[in-house]
Amino acid sequence: MKRSAPPLGAPLDDRATNIVVSLLERFWLSRVVRADYADERATRTPHDPMALVLTRREIVARDKDVVALTFSAPDGDVLPGWQPGGHLDLHLPSGRRRQYSLCGDPQDADRYRIAVRKIPAGGGGSLEMHDLRVGDTVTVRGPRNGFPFIPYERALYIAGGIGITPILPMVRAAQRLGADWHFVYCGRSAETIPFLDEIASWDPTRVTIRLDDEHGVPTADDLLGQAPAGGAVYVCGPPPMIETVRLNFDRSGAAALHFERFSAPPVRDGTPFEIELARTGDVLDVAADESVLDALVRHRPETAYSCRQGFCGTCRVAVLAGTPDHRENRLTAEERETSMLTCVSRSLTSRLVLDL
Repeated sequence: MKRSAPPLGAPLDDRATNIVVSLLERFWLSRVVRADYADERATRTPHDPMALVLTRREIVARDKDVVALTFSAPDGDVLPGWQPGGHLDLHLPSGRRRQYSLCGDPQDADRYRIAVRKIPAGGGGSLEMHDLRVGDTVTVRGPRNGFPFIPYERALYIAGGIGITPILPMVRAAQRLGADWHFVYCGRSAETIPFLDEIASWDPTRVTIRLDDEHGVPTADDLLGQAPAGGAVYVCGPPPMIETVRLNFDRSGAAALHFERFSAPPVRDGTPFEIELARTGDVLDVAADESVLDALVRHRPETAYSCRQGFCGTCRVAVLAGTPDHRENRLTAEERETSMLTCVSRSLTSRLVLDL
């Protein structure tokens, strides 16, 4: 996952992100949300689990493939505060772990809201989320924030499909702050994109909706045409959309780019290599255009993973021999000497021996 940084587009690790978010909370967040987080942070960290109850389930796309889920504490107590761009780690009954962006209102201190698109051919997490019913309990960690909202005076927000979930709270915050904003929302069709009812209540002069079945696949000009000179661009959506924005950002006139992926970044300039599973002796081929995790899941469908972007750590594995090509910013230098994240990192040697 990529976030705001210097240099432009470079990822922030968890420590840098925590520093950024702490400064944002101190100097401006009180203008956006009114909750006092100090007491909660003194007794709890985002790593500590919470058991939350599903209190509301709502279909938010016309094709019925996106469900908004609202979770609350069993006793109705106040929950740890969060900022626009934040997400939750959900530990599902099956043992799967998934991250979902918070798309509710930070001022609703007693509830968290997320939205999930059903992906029948995915890893099973979305289907399990869609099967949850009001009254079900799930274990949650967080909130965390790797995509922090910064209150620019002028900003363009771009979302593709379910990528709207972290963008929604950002646009609401920009509205409250009186910022000069514009929102570009893209999707396959009006049937598939969620939250159209809410967006219909926004200032129509600040909203552009582009649908593939009506307008074709958006071009760089379609996406960045409203980029403010000297301002910022936030984008979340499928990899092709993000790549279009990244590759054309320099000529947009905007000064800062922030983006978050909802799927793995494409492998570029990769070379094939092998992984050996030390506990079984199995040797697997990793193709030039796939991740170590892809090869592992093909061989062992039960392999644990979550974000596929190198930030959650679920797929971390010990490396017994070989030299990984680390392509994440979560692990420390010391941790990188003995382990890797299989979802994004590759190999500098022809074979890696993993403790699996």
